[in-house]
Amino acid sequence: MATATKLKLHTMLGNYANTKALKSGAIASDLVDFDFVEVKVANNLFKKVVRDAAYDVAELAIVTYLQAKAYNKPYVLVPAVVVSRGQHHTIAYNPERGPLGPSDLNGKRVGVRAYTVTTGTWVRGILASDYGIDINKVEWITFEDPHVAEYHDPAIVKRAPEGKDLTQMLLDGDVAAGIVGDKLPNPKLKHLIPEADAAAQKWAERHHGVPINHMLVVRQELSRSRPDVVADIFRQVHESKRAAGLPDAGELDPYRFGVEACRPILEIIIDFCYRQDLIPRRMAVDELFDDTTRALKIT
Repeated sequence: MATATKLKLHTMLGNYANTKALKSGAIASDLVDFDFVEVKVANNLFKKVVRDAAYDVAELAIVTYLQAKAYNKPYVLVPAVVVSRGQHHTIAYNPERGPLGPSDLNGKRVGVRAYTVTTGTWVRGILASDYGIDINKVEWITFEDPHVAEYHDPAIVKRAPEGKDLTQMLLDGDVAAGIVGDKLPNPKLKHLIPEADAAAQKWAERHHGVPINHMLVVRQELSRSRPDVVADIFRQVHESKRAAGLPDAGELDPYRFGVEACRPILEIIIDFCYRQDLIPRRMAVDELFDDTTRALKIT
């Protein structure tokens, strides 16, 4: 980090419509120059954020941030949503292996990239609260370590054999279902939750928000020493969203800014994390921020 008035900040941010103007340099600042690291998939660099503190500003999955907070990593949350979406469509099954519904998973094996991934946390919470699944009666099969090195998976989590692939395990019937992400990885697979998009819309309306995947974080030291810089980063990220033609659209806006706008969904994901043994205690939403970031609002 430079010491001059205009700081050069090492920054990790994915390539999305809402970040394009910021990353292209189209948004001006008298305070900040961003040194963007090249990244195709942001989650590939989340370990570098929480294990190496490699960036001054970064995009980070909200569950990874909650775990980072629990283990005193040197970052503070900025109330700016970078990635947000419905989650119902992200869990799949292979109908060639027989019929299966979202209420049928107790006693079965379900694959997910890592137990700690944010999409998996949302899906498990939704399955438990809306479909009667006891997540402790499911064996969760994983393929990667948690981003936060200090965290250890609970006993319900087992590692897939070396060389195994989630899609192939679904096709072979080695797992009953799999949390596969935004797109079905094979045409033989189908969404486990019927009419997933409609179900996600109803969930968002009922809970006053779209599930948050990734938010922005900054170094604690930067937030303490240069609140003006953090406020300018917040402004620029918001202007980048607006430059993409994405207006502020109320409680169902996927890209919410400000603590109060994010609060309902942050409360839910904190509760899901606690219930799934991902964090040791329920945190208050306000403690995810510091005095600088808690005060940030769009103008």
